[in-house]
Formats: sequence, structure tokens, C-alpha cells
Amino acid sequence: MVDVIWADMGLRYPPIVEPLPAQATATMATATRLSLQLGAQTPSWCLLHELAHAMSGTYDGQSDGHGPIFMGLYVQLLVRYLRLEKAQLLRSLDNAGISVLPEVSPVFADA
Repeated sequence: MVDVIWADMGLRYPPIVEPLPAQATATMATATRLSLQLGAQTPSWCLLHELAHAMSGTYDGQSDGHGPIFMGLYVQLLVRYLRLEKAQLLRSLDNAGISVLPEVSPVFADA
């Protein structure tokens, strides 16, 4: 699924997918530009969340965290793959005071 979404977003060289370590009992998943660590049962929204982290990170570990670049990519993924309404998501984020760049591209695609 990761490779398909990555390619569908027009990107090459997707992050590798690894199982989440067994000792990570309080974590559902983690991601960097180069890898995703997923639990055995990762919900769709969580997979998209981690993909947004991978798309907003660089190979050397620089990350937007949960900043406006990450949020813009996450919104794009939620709209595209879970068919959530973009205007409603953006309104909800604005009401919560969360900054978002809705038309952002993955950070490494512009480099």
C-alpha cells in the first residue's frame, strides 16, 4: 500500500516498511523519510499520518513535525484516500488554531 500511494503521489523511492518493534507498546507507528515502522494492525488514518511524516521529512532526519507542511500533506492524503471533505478539514484545523499549507508538495520534491 505504501509503494502504491507513494507512486500515486508522483514520488519515487518510497520509504521501506518495517514492523514496529514489539517493545513499542504505546506507539502505533513511526516514520522518517526513509522508513515507516507499522504495527500489525495499522488503521488507514494512521498509515496516511505516517506517510505525511515521510513526505515532510528529509533523508537526513530534518522534519516538520506536526507543522504546516506536515498538516498540508496529511490533509491532501485524507482527502485523496479517505475521501474526507477538504473544506471541512481546513475549517476544523483553523478552528483549532492549527497552521496548514494546503497546497504544499513533499519537501524533497522541490529540492
